Amino acid sequence: MLWWIWILLGFALLLAELLTPGGLYLLFCGAAAVLVGLFTGLSLTGPPWMQWLLFSVLSVVALGVFRRPLLKRLRPPGPGQVVDALVGETAVALDEMAAGSVGKVELRGSAWSAHNAGQSALAAGQRCKVERVDGLTLWVRA
Repeated sequence: MLWWIWILLGFALLLAELLTPGGLYLLFCGAAAVLVGLFTGLSLTGPPWMQWLLFSVLSVVALGVFRRPLLKRLRPPGPGQVVDALVGETAVALDEMAAGSVGKVELRGSAWSAHNAGQSALAAGQRCKVERVDGLTLWVRA
């Protein structure tokens, strides 16, 4: 293939990546096609079968090496993944908990281990406020 056909193919794939919702697959194929076009223009690739082989190898290697780190950089963690967002929420004590003791609370429909950080005891069914999250334990206060 001629070098400029590879360049056009590369830009068409890059444009297709921009126009489609995706997972950054066509980006690496487009970049590989542009590179093959540049190498072909410099007479470094040889016959067409060698160009296609180079295109395939470059696409797969770039996809395997760069896709995951690029996705991590472009997609910040969503609000469902942040456990510290529970601070300030209101939970309901499932067990009686003396001051400084450990028990269970219900929050957002799930039972959590809880540590009573307050000076007063919590009765079963009493509402309490989440002060902090320590691993899977909520620190609560009446």
